[in-house]
Amino acid sequence: MHTKIAENIKFYRKQLGLTQEQLARLLNGGKSLVSNYENGYSTPDIYTLCRLCEIFEITLDELVEWEN
Repeated sequence: MHTKIAENIKFYRKQLGLTQEQLARLLNGGKSLVSNYENGYSTPDIYTLCRLCEIFEITLDELVEWEN
């Protein structure tokens, strides 16, 4: 199984016109937080995933988007 979380975070961030730093501030995180998510170096925990869904106004299914 493969998830598209990293790609989707970048996609939806750009849809809102946010920089990585702006999104990181909304998540109360450091400057490299979003970069690490988007490059697949780390994966957000469930609380951060839920917060991202609130910010992007999407469902968790849309954000995670599992593939077989």
